[in-house]
Amino acid sequence: MADSHNKEIDQVSGVETTGHEWDGLKELNNPLPRWWLYSFYLCIAWAIGYWVLYPSWPMVSSYTSGVLGNSQRADALAAYQEGIDARSGFADKIVATPLEEIKADQSLLEFALANGQAAFGDNCAPCHGTGATGFEGYPNLQDDTWIWGGILDAIHTTLQYGIRHNDYEDTRFGDMPAFGRDELLSREEIDQVASFVAVKAGLEPKEGVDLAAGETLYVDNCAACHGDDLKGIQDVGAPSLVSANYLYGKTLDAITAQIKNPRNGVMPGWEARLDPATIKSLTVYVHSFGGGQ
Repeated sequence: MADSHNKEIDQVSGVETTGHEWDGLKELNNPLPRWWLYSFYLCIAWAIGYWVLYPSWPMVSSYTSGVLGNSQRADALAAYQEGIDARSGFADKIVATPLEEIKADQSLLEFALANGQAAFGDNCAPCHGTGATGFEGYPNLQDDTWIWGGILDAIHTTLQYGIRHNDYEDTRFGDMPAFGRDELLSREEIDQVASFVAVKAGLEPKEGVDLAAGETLYVDNCAACHGDDLKGIQDVGAPSLVSANYLYGKTLDAITAQIKNPRNGVMPGWEARLDPATIKSLTVYVHSFGGGQ
């Protein structure tokens, strides 16, 4: 507390002291600048005005609504509903418009790409990556190697019914025989056909393997699905074996392992999880990566 008995006029500044003194230093009783005081009073008046005009004070189960009755929460909900209504209009058009026509309509295309990008990030990126470049066992959606076809309708079917998804009758389904596990081929024969495929794919064969025998084995066991030219057959989901991209690794060991005991990937069907407009938007978005046909 200030001691009024210790107040005095400072000889240097001519200002009265407060009576406080620390280590010989005396506190001057300088008044606050008027501009600061007026600003402070104006802020107080402004705050009181806000308390009266807008919602401000909490009560037991509600709050004061203010003279103007304004509510930012209500405004936000109204804006959200407007967005939902606008999206609903576009979504209905997306559902009713063929995929090729969506790409030709700039406004629908912009909506489909934006909607598809959001859906991809939420549902597809964990497996295919945020950039859709995939990982081992998960296809790269930016290249032109499409096991089931990369046209819009093919992508749409894959998204809708999935791959090897037992809940859907129309799911993509194609299994490769386990030539080693089920003893359909001997170990030597597997090495021969694996080396033949590796050579066609630009890899080195296993040393000393009979490639002519491997070619015969390929024609007898593999050509029906992968084609005589090893380029695959999309109707049965058999991938090209001369592509630059192999789903489970492009090495002789990986090819041999896939012949012995193949891995058959599974993709969920999104028909029961996403609405039709979102699935079509995803189709357009995935096709826009550039790898689609």
